[in-house]
Amino acid sequence: MQSILSKSQLSPIVLGSSSTFRKQLLQKLQLPFSQFAPDIDETPLKGETPLAMIERLSRLKAEAVAKRFPDAIVIASDQCAVFDNQPIGKPHTHENAVKQLQRFSGHSVLFYTGLAVFDPVAQKYYQSLDTTEVRFRKLETATIENYLRAEQPYNCAGSFKSEGLGITLFEGINSQDPNALIGLPLIELTGIFRQMGIILPLAD
Repeated sequence: MQSILSKSQLSPIVLGSSSTFRKQLLQKLQLPFSQFAPDIDETPLKGETPLAMIERLSRLKAEAVAKRFPDAIVIASDQCAVFDNQPIGKPHTHENAVKQLQRFSGHSVLFYTGLAVFDPVAQKYYQSLDTTEVRFRKLETATIENYLRAEQPYNCAGSFKSEGLGITLFEGINSQDPNALIGLPLIELTGIFRQMGIILPLAD
């Protein structure tokens, strides 16, 4: 496959997400792209594991966007946080966030981030899965309260923002790619682009 070395040779790119976090991450690769939010049913299937759910939903998101933009490279992602073998949702309220962080104190939370990319030239889907372990410190009540009031991460699974003050809650993070925890595994995405013949970074 001939390598694409400049942006003028590139197919249009669509990020299948309305997330500002994923938008900011993809901007790191200095590629031109647009955003389109896929409308899919994200209800877990009966007996479905978090891993299987993330792989299925990231693929469904990519497929939904590819139907609207068949000539575009489509990038889609989905993420699930798991504690004690159970999926963790967004807290939405201060009270729920306090309860989540109290449970996590001194323990680890796993974040599974699925990635699906549609190649319009080869008419092929690529998929990958990143696993990130977040190890929490022993959290005092004052630490939890101060953090939540400062950052208000009520729409974030796990009740924290790792790119912000959430880092003060951690003992360590085990990951191949710190971007994955925020929502988009850029290292794996770069590798998929390379398989598609797109060698990053591209020239203008």
